[in-house]
Amino acid sequence: MIDRRNLLKLGTAAAAAWALRGVAPAAHAADAAPGKPLRILILGGTGFTGPHQVRYALARGHKVTLFNRGKRAKKEWPGEVEELHGDRNTGDLAALKDREWDVCIDNPTTLPFWVRDAGKVLKSKVGQYVFISTISVYESNADGGADENAATAKYDGKDAMAETQDAVRANMALYGPLKARSEQEVHQWFKDKATIIRPGLIVGPGDETDRFSYWPVRIARGGEVLAPGNGDDPVQFIDARDLAEWSIRMAERRVFGTFNATGPDYKLSTAGMLYGIRATTTAGAQFTWVPADFLEAQKVAPWGDMPVWIPAAGDSAGFASRSIKRALEQGLTFRPLATTAGDTLAWFGTLPAERQAKLKAGLTAEREKEVLDLWKKKSAG
Repeated sequence: MIDRRNLLKLGTAAAAAWALRGVAPAAHAADAAPGKPLRILILGGTGFTGPHQVRYALARGHKVTLFNRGKRAKKEWPGEVEELHGDRNTGDLAALKDREWDVCIDNPTTLPFWVRDAGKVLKSKVGQYVFISTISVYESNADGGADENAATAKYDGKDAMAETQDAVRANMALYGPLKARSEQEVHQWFKDKATIIRPGLIVGPGDETDRFSYWPVRIARGGEVLAPGNGDDPVQFIDARDLAEWSIRMAERRVFGTFNATGPDYKLSTAGMLYGIRATTTAGAQFTWVPADFLEAQKVAPWGDMPVWIPAAGDSAGFASRSIKRALEQGLTFRPLATTAGDTLAWFGTLPAERQAKLKAGLTAEREKEVLDLWKKKSAG
């Protein structure tokens, strides 16, 4: 069993290998040479997906402008990037006025008034508005294979335009309805210039939520791993780099419409995911599958305590089997699971030891052992 010290060593070694790969985007059949260089405005651009968009756009010869509050540490880009500052919370978009771009990519928006304010400034100043929404906009997750025509969630609060980020953090039930309401604003202001992308769980190196990272890190530690359900439940997610690169290609080809963007492009079960991740390590982890009803009785929650996984039953039967046919037809491609898992572990190994010691999702080692012991006792009885 790999202890924490050896896990840190493993992460450091993996990080070295990851660094050797550089930041060049993966080669895909869909990476045909772009046409004329685009003037791309990215709202945000310094979070999780944005930096991948910037690097990919620069590698393909585009001119990039970022607009954000300038609160994050300045990044080193592999090319010239214009950076404009303002605050969408206060309506300060002065830096965008009297400017024009071929495309605007809106990454961070949850609040409808952010789109409204951007629309007032940019509606006649951009040729395409790419809005990064979420798979959480749907009203129901009960039906497997549901596509983009499925009904979206309705906001039932007092005033969607008055909602704040703090309110969403305090009540995540607002997230999907407000994203859906934001999509309506996109259509109102940009009409036939709108491209709406609805990603599933976004994963990969750089993800500070640990909602996927938990599994590569835990499996690399070896030993007995608590695995949720019976292994048959489907899972869906997308590497941030695949999402970022595809969004740039959609802008290059001026593709409009609404698209689910999650993956992979085949049915992946929980067992397939976990065994696939295990194949990237030499730690010899062993999975003990614990039924969903027992986990529920022990208050082990899907998604938070058991990241990525949600039982495919009842109201969640179709949660991880959304149709991505439209996106595949428009060239969405995916890195192999092994690449995403290996790069995630390598990135995690570059973080400070204090950060590595405390994952933000998943079970602690102590709680995992406690639940496993209880399951064994029940099974033996």
